[in-house]
Amino acid sequence: MSLKDWIKGRVAAMDAAVRPWAARSRLNAFLYEFLLFGLKQAWACLYGGAMVAALIGTSLWWPDASPVSRYDALVVYALLIQVLLLATRLERWDEALVIFIFHVVGTAMEVFKTATGSWIYPEDSLLRIGGVPLFSGFMYGAIGSYIARAWRLFDIRFERYPPLWAPWLLALLSYLNFFTDHYGVDIRWGLFALSGLIFWGRSFLFTPDLKARRMPMLLGFILVALFIWIAENVGTFTRTWIYPDQEHGWSMVPLAKLGSWYLLMMLSFVLVSLVHRPEPPTAVIPVSAKPKTGTHRH
Repeated sequence: MSLKDWIKGRVAAMDAAVRPWAARSRLNAFLYEFLLFGLKQAWACLYGGAMVAALIGTSLWWPDASPVSRYDALVVYALLIQVLLLATRLERWDEALVIFIFHVVGTAMEVFKTATGSWIYPEDSLLRIGGVPLFSGFMYGAIGSYIARAWRLFDIRFERYPPLWAPWLLALLSYLNFFTDHYGVDIRWGLFALSGLIFWGRSFLFTPDLKARRMPMLLGFILVALFIWIAENVGTFTRTWIYPDQEHGWSMVPLAKLGSWYLLMMLSFVLVSLVHRPEPPTAVIPVSAKPKTGTHRH
């Protein structure tokens, strides 16, 4: 039995044991649905959570006299996680491909940003491009991994998804703006306005348990960007990377960075949409239209 099948079996056993309790009252049903929502979110964050745990763990216990640098160890660790996810079929090969693309474009941006002094990686390592240790690309990959896994786990569907070209235009302009803002061309406020224009009044449906729930797309994007901002604070607190104003002591990453992550996340979202095509909600057959007992064919 594969690990994936074993996990499915354990989840099914838990559901069989808890479902009668959940069916006793609306409160029980709500609490169980909330529990499943949290479990699915945690499972979707598997890659990102493992990487954040590694940042914390290596910052606390990595020996100074180790022949392998902390950053290089993080590269090996991140590769092993990716291989494990693919080997156990917890991640699909087509998902891994688009995640790798985001990994590459994220690394390219990192090389540019570190060269211009936006942030630095203060420790030495062998596995790096310029001032960027190679593990940093896996942090971008973790964002793509979360989006892809959440899309599947919650069976995400979209109401009034915008024309396909519109999110791509926003994502590409957002990515370019990370470079052009160093040359006096910063259109982020225009990009925020364009984002509102594209996604205003549009929602996605996600299914934590038996019933699909609705959330505005803009709110969903902001919440994902918020969790990325929290992870970035973990990264700077562990001095895995630091901003210029953190060189002599840690301070919280400004909330303004939330907008930057929101815009960059759009690129990961549209890349994942190449393998998980935005689908409308599944049609629900009204009760009156359902076939009556005895009229269907066996």
